[in-house]
Amino acid sequence: MERLKVQEGFDVHEYRHGLKLLKEDRETMRLANRDGFACPACGREFEKLLVSEKRTHTFNSPPGPFCLVRTDEQLLLLTH
Repeated sequence: MERLKVQEGFDVHEYRHGLKLLKEDRETMRLANRDGFACPACGREFEKLLVSEKRTHTFNSPPGPFCLVRTDEQLLLLTH
């Protein structure tokens, strides 16, 4: 299982083949994991990924466990 690489930032285009775009606006995008990528935080397969470039973000409580990963430019929320 390939783990998302975030050490030098996260580039969604590297993983486009296995992530399905669900919703996108100017500073956020929501994606579904179609290829079984592993979470960069815990190593387990994740279901959905939210990528945000906003400085602040408010979330509704996601169902089930989730992981947060911070890069220099983005916040990634991965639900399991």
